[in-house]
Amino acid sequence: MVQALTDVVLAEPRGFCAGVDRAIEIVERALTRFGAPIYVRHEIVHNTTVVADLRAKGAIFIEELADVPPGATLVFSAHGVSKAVRDEADARGFQVFDATCPLVTKVHVEVAKLAREGFEFIMIGHKGHPEVEGTMGQLKAGIYLVEDVDDVAAVQPRGDKLAVVTQTTLSVDDAAQILAAVKQRFPHVREPKKQDICYATQNRQDAVKLLAPQVDVVIVVGSPTSSNSNRLRELAERLGTPAYMVEGAADLRAEWFAAGARVGLTAGASAPEVLVQGVVARLRELGATSVRSLPGVQETVHFPLPKGLGDKSMREVAASRS
Repeated sequence: MVQALTDVVLAEPRGFCAGVDRAIEIVERALTRFGAPIYVRHEIVHNTTVVADLRAKGAIFIEELADVPPGATLVFSAHGVSKAVRDEADARGFQVFDATCPLVTKVHVEVAKLAREGFEFIMIGHKGHPEVEGTMGQLKAGIYLVEDVDDVAAVQPRGDKLAVVTQTTLSVDDAAQILAAVKQRFPHVREPKKQDICYATQNRQDAVKLLAPQVDVVIVVGSPTSSNSNRLRELAERLGTPAYMVEGAADLRAEWFAAGARVGLTAGASAPEVLVQGVVARLRELGATSVRSLPGVQETVHFPLPKGLGDKSMREVAASRS
């Protein structure tokens, strides 16, 4: 029989970021304002519970715009879409609300601007991830994906003007290593004025760096498709602490926790806090006697909603009524 663990240490910050909050709110506002169904291209964010909840409210998740009926309301996911998808949505006449994270949109705008100035691009990211597909799809050619240091050697740009962009949810350390290889091969490459990896990804990884050395095992709440959640688990393991990713309390295994174990708990940027609290409750059942939070960055970032869904966020409306 596995003996009881002792305490749970919560990372700060964890869970939802401003871009995820905004994306979910856009779908909920659209459902309230226009009624079901609301069509969403790709999962609005990479979390099974969030997607299931919105599906139950009337959201229909699709990959091909051909599956959306004429005159329907369509929401682009937080990951962003290619120019071809935008053009197709316009041609089909959908009412579109764009839930692309503004930090991803910033990368798209930078790519379009520099492309007009004659730049080609190296994109650091993971092949097949919808954010990467969306960013690379801003151009028809001249953007090269690198997933690791070895890929850098294979890049063959056509000209001398080269810029680098990054998927926003990467490992900060991995991205820095790949960028160093890019700069070594292309010393004059243009870097973003501010790194593309988003504040929330950075903050959650920094919190795990603080958390992992203080505990015996790290639990990351997140779905398998969530890039930033996977990076948190990998980071903890790289720091020498066993780590597991779970979608919720039901995925926990008692054998992960030895007698007297201290458990670190965090969540990816698309994982709701209700799932974290469910994990905490299950850990108490397994014998945890205390739950405490590490000090961390307090995030205050908020992004505005698209026009047509109201000027104030639900949070602001609730605050005005209190």
